[in-house]
Amino acid sequence: QVQLVESGGAPVQPGGSLRLSCLVSGDPDKRPCIGWFRQAPGKEREGLAKILTPTGAVSYADPVKGRFTISRDNAKNTVYLQMNSLKFEDTAMYYCAARKYCTYGLDASGFTYWGQGTQVTVSS
Repeated sequence: QVQLVESGGAPVQPGGSLRLSCLVSGDPDKRPCIGWFRQAPGKEREGLAKILTPTGAVSYADPVKGRFTISRDNAKNTVYLQMNSLKFEDTAMYYCAARKYCTYGLDASGFTYWGQGTQVTVSS
């Protein structure tokens, strides 16, 4: 099995920054591809970025390119999402998820294992 635990969500003012962490454990063969997603109330879950942890190859959804950065520390089994220039519309529950392959896009239905989420609230 694979377990994911997110942390780092918090209230933040517009223009501020946050770094989310995703601690991953379990069978490494099942979880080399890690993605970050978010879901705001009343909206569908949205894919933000993904990383293939053995190589560091990354890809991003257009809405967050240039503002969000995904990275990993394999020694700590942790994947990060650095979020800068936060906007009101970034308010959501943020999730990390894992799957075996990173070949496909950021469709949430393609990811097998999920964390419980961490809340990010952007407000003044």
